[in-house]
Amino acid sequence: MKCRHCGTALEHVFADLATSPPSNAYLTAEQLLLPEKYYPLRVFVCHGCWLVQTEDYATADELFAADYAYFSSISESWLAHSRAYVNTMVERFGIGASSMVIEVAANDGYLLQYVKAAGIPCLGVEPTASTAKAARGRGIEIVERFFGEELATELVAGGLRADLMVANNVLAHVPDINDFVRGFTELLRDSGVATFEFPHLASLIREVQFDTIYHEHFSYLSFTAIKGIFERNGLQVFDVEKLPVHGGSLRVYVQQKAGGRRPASGAVARLLHHEDELGLCRLETYKGFQARAEKIKNDLLRFLLTARAEGKRVAAYGAAAKGNTLLNFAGIRGDLVNYVVDRNPAKQGKFMPGSRIPIVAEEVLKADVPDYVLILPWNLGEEIVTQLAYVTERGGRFVRAVPALTVTGG
Repeated sequence: MKCRHCGTALEHVFADLATSPPSNAYLTAEQLLLPEKYYPLRVFVCHGCWLVQTEDYATADELFAADYAYFSSISESWLAHSRAYVNTMVERFGIGASSMVIEVAANDGYLLQYVKAAGIPCLGVEPTASTAKAARGRGIEIVERFFGEELATELVAGGLRADLMVANNVLAHVPDINDFVRGFTELLRDSGVATFEFPHLASLIREVQFDTIYHEHFSYLSFTAIKGIFERNGLQVFDVEKLPVHGGSLRVYVQQKAGGRRPASGAVARLLHHEDELGLCRLETYKGFQARAEKIKNDLLRFLLTARAEGKRVAAYGAAAKGNTLLNFAGIRGDLVNYVVDRNPAKQGKFMPGSRIPIVAEEVLKADVPDYVLILPWNLGEEIVTQLAYVTERGGRFVRAVPALTVTGG
């Protein structure tokens, strides 16, 4: 396999998480009678451009099916983050009623609802039918296609240009990252701005966030790697911010490389220097990650086996993709975790891929209150603990596996 960006032959394995089904391929009761597709889950680091990337097996249309079940609006903290983003962009860049905002991977309209409420023209691009339908239900115009240079050219031919383009947590999801970025270069006005948010590779390595590795994530991004990708495809980075969301993310600001009017902030050079100090451009930095991931897996397994031997009941909260990576890498099944609670009605009544653990509504947890609740989406841990305060009030305890096994409450 060659690097998706620069074409260098990939030789260096960063992580090998064995095999698993696609992490958002939730199963119906009928599908439990059928076999599942498992794919190897290996990640390489390119020594040519330092892009970290999964090995090619599953295609994008297999991973983002019509019944795709990830709805961004489920998280209250993410909605608050999105509302604040819109307010910031309006103030910083003068986005208003005469502007055009285009969001790529608009999901269920979680962000564009605030753009629309502010009276700003907007358009969403979203390839999954389930979430696109939800966005249209909010009155948001959606183009139901995968984004890239071809679609951008069609939109320009139809008279569209964007003053602000938004791409939150989608860069990692695109198999052809060069084509995807060229689409922004094509669609963005000469004076326009695009922002990209994505989990920072430095956080993934530091916090051993191996469970954020799954087949839908084709890339794992450092600032150094993505700056090179933008520049080689016609965009210029002029600012970057660190964000606490999703376990540590970056928001990168770009403009047209040709004719860009905004000077680079000092944050750009500082972050490049910081990544150099962290060793993100040295192969030895990536070599110890596998052993650290296996330790987390083994610690969690020991805990669950002990809990079972002691007659304790364990449930999990959050049928998140990262949870599926953790459960499948560790080989955890329904004998160790009885069920998974999720607020998303689209997931309730289904089963986790691979582990086949049932997904239930929160009412089941309220009626049951097991001894332990394993929080799978650790990035929402504090929000979940607050939401489930009744668990500790009734003697239950919360468990988190990443970055290290912790048991709290009770």
